[in-house]
Amino acid sequence: MNIKMEVDMSDEKTSDDYVIDFIKAFKAVEDEMEPYKEHRRDLKKNYVENGWLSKEDLRFAVRAYRMMKSGDDFDQFTNIYENISKKVGV
Repeated sequence: MNIKMEVDMSDEKTSDDYVIDFIKAFKAVEDEMEPYKEHRRDLKKNYVENGWLSKEDLRFAVRAYRMMKSGDDFDQFTNIYENISKKVGV
């Protein structure tokens, strides 16, 4: 028994179709995140306006948080930073 399968190529997605699908889904996620991003901006602004922290303090706090979150070894980072800064002279 011979079975022939016909494939309608017009129903198959192209790479461009997948890119468009991805962009639509990505935009939806970005749109959902916007209120949280706005809240984060307001939080930083509040700390600066009240004089509790400077913008530089906030940047370092965020960096420290991200290092802790990713499990980076702070001592190792410090050693590398000190060695590089001595060699570069910065």
